[in-house]
Amino acid sequence: MIPCRRDLFDIPEDVAYFNCAYMSPLLRAAASAGDTGLRRKSQPWTISPADFFSDTEAARGLFSRLINASADDIAIIPSASYGLAVAAANMVVNPGQKILVLAEQFPSNVYPWRDLAREKGATLVTIERPEDGDWTAAIMQSIGADTAFAALPHCHWTDGGIIDLVEVSAALREVGAALVLDVTQSLGALPLDVQAVRPNFVSAACYKWLMGPYSIGFLYAAAQHQSGRPIEHNWASRANAEDFSGLVNYEDGFMPGARRFDVGERSNFALLPPAMEAIKQLLIWGVPEIQETLRTMTDDIAAKAAKMGLSSIPPKLRAGHFLGLRFPDGIPGGLADRLAAEKVYVSVRGDSMRVTPHVYNAQSDIEKLFHVLRTMV
Repeated sequence: MIPCRRDLFDIPEDVAYFNCAYMSPLLRAAASAGDTGLRRKSQPWTISPADFFSDTEAARGLFSRLINASADDIAIIPSASYGLAVAAANMVVNPGQKILVLAEQFPSNVYPWRDLAREKGATLVTIERPEDGDWTAAIMQSIGADTAFAALPHCHWTDGGIIDLVEVSAALREVGAALVLDVTQSLGALPLDVQAVRPNFVSAACYKWLMGPYSIGFLYAAAQHQSGRPIEHNWASRANAEDFSGLVNYEDGFMPGARRFDVGERSNFALLPPAMEAIKQLLIWGVPEIQETLRTMTDDIAAKAAKMGLSSIPPKLRAGHFLGLRFPDGIPGGLADRLAAEKVYVSVRGDSMRVTPHVYNAQSDIEKLFHVLRTMV
């Protein structure tokens, strides 16, 4: 169990922040790294051509360790939607085939597949929320010979309903189908091993559970896609890009691996350093340890909420870092705003009050949450 590490964050003692699924706070060390990186632009003569490549390669290596991949498998992207657009440009789907998504899935992991289905004459199939909360079983029942691929999260963004990706991926491969993942709401808090899951693409923004800044993220591309088509053409992803004096010798070839999918200006001196600082801390804590620490918190919160008549998905069917609480008569009006007025921060998503703590939360935060809730319910 990881002890409360509020000291590593700039969170006042009177703030109970249970909203990491909305946006994580930055570590003090990450904020400092970002400030240092931004200030480098004040003296651009201190930035050498080699600096355009050193941090990007270090970032790839750090991120690859989180998912048991290699640095060559990783592209640097500005958002989860960018990574999903890369995936959409490289997935094979034929007329009449089906693309699977979940009901109430996050929009960025729906819109590209709606567009691709229209373009290719395929059908977008929405898997309805199972009454028993078992998303894995519902997905398995939807996979068939006509499935092109499934575009899924690791856990549902409204209430944390979890998916057994190893089981789902194996079932997809049996029918020749593929798997695309948006793990923005899980990676950094829920372990993911791409060697076990074997996805085709994995996209993740940094600003939630990876505890990094906004507008930076990472894309994993499986080896069979690393000669695919990027959605933009920038100089830094081309072969021999390190030779600034030779950039006018236009190259048809790309840098090796998934680097061809990098976003333009991927050498982001303000955003990459804090993203790397955050990942270093996650690796120090250990993602499995983070998951178990947060599960202890959400289990405690769920048990206290049940005594007030609030319901949630059973622990075995939800991710440990995520809790969606449902009220018997629906979400009280203005609930999130009323809690925020007391410096307790949660989100409302769908029909759930989403409570998503991290290692900066203490038992006193939980007590404050319920003290305020009891005045409203």
